Amino acid sequence: MIARNFVFGKVYNTRWMIERTVRDHSMRVETDELKRISRQMADQLPAIAEATDLDVLRGLEGEASSRYFGAFDQMILNQKEDFCFQDRNRRPPMDNINALLSFAYTILANDCGAALESVGLDSYVGFLHRDRPGRASLSLDLMEELRGPMADRMALTLINTRAIQVRHFCRQANSAVLLNDEGRKVFLSAWQERKRETLTHPYLKEKIYWGLVPYVQALLLARYLRGDLDGYPPFLWK
Repeated sequence: MIARNFVFGKVYNTRWMIERTVRDHSMRVETDELKRISRQMADQLPAIAEATDLDVLRGLEGEASSRYFGAFDQMILNQKEDFCFQDRNRRPPMDNINALLSFAYTILANDCGAALESVGLDSYVGFLHRDRPGRASLSLDLMEELRGPMADRMALTLINTRAIQVRHFCRQANSAVLLNDEGRKVFLSAWQERKRETLTHPYLKEKIYWGLVPYVQALLLARYLRGDLDGYPPFLWK
């Protein structure tokens, strides 16, 4: 079940986001609490790997996401008053951090959609996300494993380095919070810069640009669907 690999990659990578925080900032965070959440997420990985029912898989993904976002506020190290994270809210986002995350996820979804189309896959036919008119379900599937290392990591970096500040947001009449023009420019500039950085791909064992990660994963998915691979290898980041 391809959906299982998407979820496995997502939980693995978001757990590693927590592990990196403990490793790099142990004096500034509640280490024991973060380690506890990390262990809980690790304990879920075998069940995810063996899941055969899509609803069960979605339930496991929901539990892991709840645990991850329960730890998210501790990964915000600076500007705590302006970027206090209580819970994930969207449609519309109601605070600065959720506005930043929503924008990051939109950009990532667009990149995933373009990558899928470039390898000949229909970005509107998904495995994990149910197909709905106008929804790029496969783009949402593919981005799940990339949310942590690409979108969340970018948002946290911008906050913790003070590149994004409260002045980069505006509140709408309906109380929704959005990035303003300057904020979007800051984000997109940093996004393009990050895409030019390199990493060793965990499956290919070759150096590639971060900007090629969605394309490589789309290509691996296409190769699996066409029978060239025995399984779809999720992107497992460290």
